[in-house]
Amino acid sequence: MIQSMTGFGNASIDSNFGKISLEIKSLNSKNLDLNYNLNPIFRNIENDIRSVLTNSLKRGKVDFKINFKISENNFSSNLNHDVIKSYIKDLQKITTGVGTEFLKIAVTLPNSIENNRSDLDEKFTDKIKELIKKAVKELIDFRIQEGKSMELDLLNNINSIDNKIEKIKTYSPERIESVKRKIKQSLEELKVEFDKNRFEQELIYYLEKYDINEEVIRLENHLVFFKKIINESTVEKGKKLAFVGQEIGREINTIGSKSNHLLMQQTVVEMKNDLEKIKEQLLNVL
Repeated sequence: MIQSMTGFGNASIDSNFGKISLEIKSLNSKNLDLNYNLNPIFRNIENDIRSVLTNSLKRGKVDFKINFKISENNFSSNLNHDVIKSYIKDLQKITTGVGTEFLKIAVTLPNSIENNRSDLDEKFTDKIKELIKKAVKELIDFRIQEGKSMELDLLNNINSIDNKIEKIKTYSPERIESVKRKIKQSLEELKVEFDKNRFEQELIYYLEKYDINEEVIRLENHLVFFKKIINESTVEKGKKLAFVGQEIGREINTIGSKSNHLLMQQTVVEMKNDLEKIKEQLLNVL
């Protein structure tokens, strides 16, 4: 089973101290790219958040956001009068103005207001961690669900290439005979005498260059390996599948360059079209 890198998860909880809500979004990316917007109150668990996201999501561009709405009944703050007065005195030394203007500035400066935020941090840490795990699980379930449809599409295109290989095999004998006829006809038109035995030897050597049997065998093996990777129990398969996809493309291109046969070339074009669909899907496979 494969997983998509696209997903979404959210979770929230209400408590006596307030409401915590968070959401996680992920899109495709070559590596793990974490972006999160944290309220300063949660900075003490930033490493825990990063650890959970890194170990669980592996790859993708991940956006994480957490909000905390504090209940007024459980959050108190006190003005630090001495500190505020000291700020106002210093401001008055710098410039002139009315007292209310200086007060507005002073209350925004460090240590002007004391609150019980540290107490909230301790009470909510464990709940937040559980909430993050819940949202991550929802996102992974989303990835798995989308991965099922992606897997079906990938296998359909792989099987389509496999079926076209059988068509190419049927064209191969006709292709060889066609090449022989063309060469003999060209020689007859030249009206020159030639050694038939030498001609047969040269013809065999020439046809060996256009033999596609090895490419067909390797291509079939790559398709089998591709399916095997999809059925593996490992989670991260995107990069491995992409590498096998490159090898599939290499063999298809070689068959196309050697084909020298109209129907075979048309089949090769169809195979390339199937492979492009596969590559597009693999960009979003974990």
